[in-house]
Amino acid sequence: MLNIFTLANGRLFQEEIESLEELTRFQPIWVDLEAPTLEEKRWIKQHYGLSIPEDAMDEDIEESARFYEEDNGELHIRSDFLIDDDEDPRSVRVAFILNQHNANLKSRGVLFSIHDEDVPVFRLLRMRARRAPGLIEDAKEVLLKLFDADAEYSADTLENIYDELEKVSKQVLAGDVTDTRAGEVLAAIARQEDLNGRIRRNVMDTRRAVSFMMRSKMLNSDQFEEARQILRDIESLDNHTAFLFDKINFLMDATVGFININQNKIIKIFSVASVALLPPTLIASVYGMNFKFMPELDWAYGYPYVVALMVASALGPMWYFRKRGWLK
Repeated sequence: MLNIFTLANGRLFQEEIESLEELTRFQPIWVDLEAPTLEEKRWIKQHYGLSIPEDAMDEDIEESARFYEEDNGELHIRSDFLIDDDEDPRSVRVAFILNQHNANLKSRGVLFSIHDEDVPVFRLLRMRARRAPGLIEDAKEVLLKLFDADAEYSADTLENIYDELEKVSKQVLAGDVTDTRAGEVLAAIARQEDLNGRIRRNVMDTRRAVSFMMRSKMLNSDQFEEARQILRDIESLDNHTAFLFDKINFLMDATVGFININQNKIIKIFSVASVALLPPTLIASVYGMNFKFMPELDWAYGYPYVVALMVASALGPMWYFRKRGWLK
């Protein structure tokens, strides 16, 4: 899918392009390629003289491979954007290409973004730019607003994580956590821990991208100050993710502690039962001896006497353990 965005009366308008002829009729500031086909890439190359690298969305982590400037003046930025999906939270790699200096190419002043699937942050920016005149002024502003919206999206996701952990916390701290409930709690905590880790990586990646834009001296004074504000927001998010990691570890330890308590209760019951059965076992072993001369062997009431003695010797310790509260 190939979408272009033009500015009109300070608002951002979207057009879906289905042919090269349509592409030539517009002067956009942003060209968004979502899972582009080979034909759509060819249209971009023919009209703008821009070749989209085959490795545009590779998973490189080195800064030199993700933030760099070509000899022809093109800035390349590869950044990750979060998708907070209930079933499959994930990060999507987006490649940005921006030509600010080479006037020989039609791509000058146009931001190109390439990604495999739709990103919530992109939808958020499109909605805001349509409703708020003057929000976007040029291609650099689009890129900054995307990173700003990404930080805000991460903040909202962190708030959702905190709400979910509060629900888990009430279940854990209420006590009487069964093994079944403990399993459910651990699964919920693991999901939130994974999401929190993704957010931390995402904001770290956004920080690197914004810092690269500031170092490249492509921003004017107002945009530079906006970039600094984004970095301050990211710093606060970083601290919040650290707080959530601590809360997650506490809930994890508390839940595992309840599992250990439940297991100890079972072991205690078996221990009490084995100790209570020791006297009857001793009595049975005594009367199981094969000696010729033993008391009660020829007694008519010997068998019921021994059985009653065994039952009494078992009930006595059980009564004592119950009185001491060891069976609770």
